[in-house]
Amino acid sequence: MPALVLIGFLGGVITGISPCVLPVLPVVFLSGSGGAATASGTAGASGASGTGGNKAGGTKAARERARLERMRKLRRDRLRPYLIVAGLALSFSLITLLGTLVLSVLPLPKDIIRWAGLVVLVLLGIGMLFPRVEALLERPFARIPQLRVTGDHGGFVLGLALGAVYVPCAGPVLAAITVAGATGKIGAHTIALTLAFGLGTTLPLLFFALAGRRIAERVRAFRDRQRKVRALAGVMVVALAVALTFNVTDALQRAIPDYTNTLNTALDHAGAGLISSGQSQDLQACAEEAAATLQNCGTQPKIDGIQQWLNTPGDAALTPAQLKGKVVLVDFWAYSCINCQRAITHVEAWYQNYAADGLVVIGVHTPEYAFEHVASNVQAGVARLHITYPVALDNNYTTWNDFGNESWPAEYLVDSTGEVRHVSIGEGDYSQTESLIRQLLTAAHPTVALPAATDVRDTTPTNQNQTPETYLGAERADSFAGSSAGSLTDGTSKYSYPPSLPTSAFALTGNWNVADESITSGAGAGIELNFDADYVYLDVGGTGTVTATVDGKTTVYNVSGAPDIYTVVGGSTPQSGTLTLTLSPGLSAYSFTFG
Repeated sequence: MPALVLIGFLGGVITGISPCVLPVLPVVFLSGSGGAATASGTAGASGASGTGGNKAGGTKAARERARLERMRKLRRDRLRPYLIVAGLALSFSLITLLGTLVLSVLPLPKDIIRWAGLVVLVLLGIGMLFPRVEALLERPFARIPQLRVTGDHGGFVLGLALGAVYVPCAGPVLAAITVAGATGKIGAHTIALTLAFGLGTTLPLLFFALAGRRIAERVRAFRDRQRKVRALAGVMVVALAVALTFNVTDALQRAIPDYTNTLNTALDHAGAGLISSGQSQDLQACAEEAAATLQNCGTQPKIDGIQQWLNTPGDAALTPAQLKGKVVLVDFWAYSCINCQRAITHVEAWYQNYAADGLVVIGVHTPEYAFEHVASNVQAGVARLHITYPVALDNNYTTWNDFGNESWPAEYLVDSTGEVRHVSIGEGDYSQTESLIRQLLTAAHPTVALPAATDVRDTTPTNQNQTPETYLGAERADSFAGSSAGSLTDGTSKYSYPPSLPTSAFALTGNWNVADESITSGAGAGIELNFDADYVYLDVGGTGTVTATVDGKTTVYNVSGAPDIYTVVGGSTPQSGTLTLTLSPGLSAYSFTFG
């Protein structure tokens, strides 16, 4: 149990820093800052009221009520970031574990929870924009203060709504929780895994919520423009709901390489024996070995219990006769899984390239979330991702369980005699898989003249020496290389670069205001980073410019608004070197991540 809890916690942390959370971060950040923007003003007003004496029409009792109301508001504002994240973690955990199971016994659409969350987000966002609408939303709950949606519990309600639409990357831990919930196999170990995962994924989100509050407390522009900050948060909430409705966020996340892939792979290997779903020994051995050559992994399990087929003649099931003598690639996927979406570009290219030579691809769609049980949603995802190969809807996890599968995406390569010859879990190694496909096609048809191999860019990080995530705030700046100012501590100091910089370390120059979680640039502020990675991303917010110089090439990036991820180094192959950044005054930098 302790090892399982640790794996669940680490899986949650990895999910919380993955590209899949990027769409919700601006909302979490601004919603966390919305309350704090009023906190210092409230505190100041509270102090002033105690010295003003009686005003016209005022009474001691009225002033006391006003003072208590101000204190209550201050307490509510300071709790807001915690309430938002707690609501998100609670609803997401419960929906992941119990959503599919509960909806299966109720006469309700399977995507009702997601649509309800989107509607609530829109209503809350409009309420932030227009006080009269906020009052209307609050009116039905006026007699039940505990349920006021825009009062003390507004942040928690916002978190609950975010959790209903929050769809992160499907790592091995999340897959284990989802499968247990969907199949009703919920026990003490699954509950412990879910709680640990929820706690882990909460921490990075809480970091952003608290960062929003901290900046709002310290930056005068936030304090002086409380109404505008709240309105901007409302716009971001509505924009997120619209983006999720029309799947705009999918395209954004696919465009960003998954810099957590290596961590997820390592966690998958570490926890294979603890979160395994009962895969056969032969298949499990092939999955763990991940060999670059053909293996003998046993007879292909049945593709059974399929609710509906797509992209087949008349949407009819593929028969054993249609698969006889064919090389078959069975690809487990889910349409909202970003990892799957990136892999699908390669799978579709293989199908287009080799279908005429005897390759059959079967995309087994096993849903992660309740809304993925809806056939029309899957059909829309198939069209959006330009999938032309057959897709089998495995809503009851029958085929998933027959294969003993435990991850999205996962590929099982089957030869023309029905034997599984290779298993690939997760993203990456596409050229290796394609090489094995070609070998099996040639073995099945020795005289075949195969077309040239496909040429689809692989964005999966493969650099084993990749620089780890680098935090810039004093609390976690483990790789700070030091300077004439000494160690990195809270407060404003002037720094200078050291004579040399160790690998995967950073240094500062110029004036910086250092906080626990971020550093804010002053006059002459610069960062020097010695890195090893394909891509370098800087998490930075504020308004100004970042000038990046690497290998003699200088690029200027315009920064505006809440902290976001900016690509400051990009390349198709691993590289190492020194990156020098110059930041205009007032920008707050949080971390470097790599891909």
